Amino acid sequence: MMIRLLLCLLLLPVAATAESCEGRTACQLGDRSYHIRLPDGWDGVSPLPVLMHFHGWGRQGDLIVNHQRIASHTRRRGVLLIAPNGQDRTWDFRDADSRDVPFAAAVIEDVAKRLPVDRNRIYVSGYSYGSAMAWRYVCQNGEGVAALLAISGTIRQRHVCPQGPREVRQVYGFDDTVMPFPMGPNGDETHPVALWRTQFGCDAQTREGPWQAVTWLTLDRRVWKDCAGGRKVTLDLHDGGHFIPHGWIGWQLDQLMGRVPVYP
Repeated sequence: MMIRLLLCLLLLPVAATAESCEGRTACQLGDRSYHIRLPDGWDGVSPLPVLMHFHGWGRQGDLIVNHQRIASHTRRRGVLLIAPNGQDRTWDFRDADSRDVPFAAAVIEDVAKRLPVDRNRIYVSGYSYGSAMAWRYVCQNGEGVAALLAISGTIRQRHVCPQGPREVRQVYGFDDTVMPFPMGPNGDETHPVALWRTQFGCDAQTREGPWQAVTWLTLDRRVWKDCAGGRKVTLDLHDGGHFIPHGWIGWQLDQLMGRVPVYP
């Protein structure tokens, strides 16, 4: 009984710190802020895998931590969701000296003061402008990132990145009219990940063919597995437009964490 009481007392500061700014209540970090969403059924002790997701233009992190196609998947998989807030509801992703890269890095460190973070399973994601920001973040500060999960957005493929994640996963729709599909020379459909294929020294492409997380959307997967340093690049293409595909984030997290992919 005494041991159980001591354990409960030890857990109180962590729980209180997390709950003080969880969900729609933002966590303050200097003059900026971010949101978090704890996974369902967390025991309050185990290190948490992290998905840091950058919101789209005009949004904020409070939307992300309640988003059906993002938060519902992290909650079910034991993953801590972190959603930074962009200044003026947008991101500075176009150049290497982005003010948002050090901010996002500071967010992860601030979260690690509040909660036990699994440093080996930090995933960085984003949608639209947020996807471009996720690219910029791992380009400048990606050595500790397990995987980039990029949705409907990228940066110019001629950039040179000083760093990079262990794995890259990109999804894009051919009919995207907001951040149009970055078709390569001579109709090269693999151009959205050309930067990483070049930087990682990837060679042979494997066509894994169509797959579905939901019956109403078919994706065509291309994979580069022979990249330097054991890195891997995956590109999922579909005929749709500018959206987060149902089930895509959960499907990637399952595969990255060695689980059988399920929906939702």
